[in-house]
Amino acid sequence: MLEKPTAIIIGAGPGGLTAGLELLERSDINVIILESTDEIGGISRTVNYKGNRIDIGGHRFFSKSDRVLKWWSKILPADMDSGYSKEQELTLTTQEACSGNKDKVMLTRNRVSRIFYQRKFFEYPLKLNFEALKKLGLKQVAKIGIAYISIRMFPIKEEQSLEDFLINRFGRVLYRTFFKDYTEKVWGIPCRDIKPEWGAQRIKGLSISKAIKHSIVRMMEKGRDLDQKKVETSLIEKFLYPKFGPGQLWEEVSDRIIGRGGKVHFNSKVSGIKWETEERVEVTVIDEVNNCEVKYTGNFLVSTMPVKELILGIKNSVPNDVRDVANGLAYRDFITVGVLLKTIKIQNKEDHPTHSALKNLIADNWIYIQENDVKLGRLQIFNNWSPYMVANSDQVWLGLEYFCNEGDDLWSMDESDLIAFAINELIRLDFINREDVLDNTVIKVKKAYPAYFGTYDHFELIKEFTDSFPNMFLVGRNGMHRYNNQDHSMLSAMVAVDNILTGQKEKHNIWNVNTESNYHESKEE
Repeated sequence: MLEKPTAIIIGAGPGGLTAGLELLERSDINVIILESTDEIGGISRTVNYKGNRIDIGGHRFFSKSDRVLKWWSKILPADMDSGYSKEQELTLTTQEACSGNKDKVMLTRNRVSRIFYQRKFFEYPLKLNFEALKKLGLKQVAKIGIAYISIRMFPIKEEQSLEDFLINRFGRVLYRTFFKDYTEKVWGIPCRDIKPEWGAQRIKGLSISKAIKHSIVRMMEKGRDLDQKKVETSLIEKFLYPKFGPGQLWEEVSDRIIGRGGKVHFNSKVSGIKWETEERVEVTVIDEVNNCEVKYTGNFLVSTMPVKELILGIKNSVPNDVRDVANGLAYRDFITVGVLLKTIKIQNKEDHPTHSALKNLIADNWIYIQENDVKLGRLQIFNNWSPYMVANSDQVWLGLEYFCNEGDDLWSMDESDLIAFAINELIRLDFINREDVLDNTVIKVKKAYPAYFGTYDHFELIKEFTDSFPNMFLVGRNGMHRYNNQDHSMLSAMVAVDNILTGQKEKHNIWNVNTESNYHESKEE
């Protein structure tokens, strides 16, 4: 018998680390975290390349959950307590910023993102203002208006695909103009072949009417603070951001877990899971450093590993139909090409305050590339997430984001060829000059996005099977095969811990985190 209960947590991303710290702070349960890589934070980690930091995918720290906001604030307090004014923040050098004890803070950021379409910039979320109308032209604007009125009068009653979901909210013309190409870059298949649940997860109630209403309200307000609970997530204008990127927060959480006696084992790839009894589970891992097999035994299992790999790793009897669904689950992989520049050609000509020390640098956190003559999906400007993401504040640090499948041409491309390919795309878009490139790197992430196609239609079979194990809890993005934001992954872990500590066996409350069960019937305000 174990001296006291033990929880085995698979994965050291937001879900796994949140579960670990919650258990240690609220109980006397032992915590063992098994991480297959040598890094903390999962897709929310920060990669440090020669002092230049990469935020993989871009992570806004915003939540409508007070529980999550309070949790973040106890790890890294907001920058209003840091002692720096906004003016001071922009003029401090990295060395000055790192001195003293001002590092463990969250900065307040203005969200700026735009769509690049037909070599023009459009605000995102879309603003149907004079500038946008001028860029689109009267003919296109008329088509957008007619298409939107038409779909409001005769909506698609049963949304069978993401295409239906987007058309119902924006009309066919606006969907084809600003959503179709980018979304198909992300997933690699037509929007008509993607289930509508993706839209419910990612853009929820956003529509033209919501965007217009938001624009009117914003014009009437003098400012907006971080309390934006009534604002659609896609319309959020301010957010918090760790001074040195999202990985800073998760590294701090990991330190606290270890400080409380928890164990974090790196390079430990799960190879088998077996229930000895209903309350006792054995997890076998391959220690890839020492090239040996290690077994851990616990009373609770919290899994954030990809569902596909979880099911294949279970050594107890698994129904054939459950294995078939797991085998057919699809994922989308992700590449970031980091490019360091002397300068960038596109300048800040819009009325946007910048967080960068470079006053003429465009203020965007990221830019959606809607052009179909390049494979580039999104462009991040790390200077604007935090000036401390860049080693030299006089340089520009970009992240070029590509969506692909493991093993395809893009994924398999030689790194030097991939860098050359990415730089050529920036030049084609007229964003940079070749002679301004100083350095570059490549980061690849497998299974970054759980997909809403493949055998996803039958995912309920997996839920029923995994829920039948009273002491197993699936949380997080890959753990639930759900395109969660970071805060929803955390909430799923918090609810799982609630269940462990109260003895609740039903898992519905975990699966209900970030769901829109009635989104097909939702009414526009």
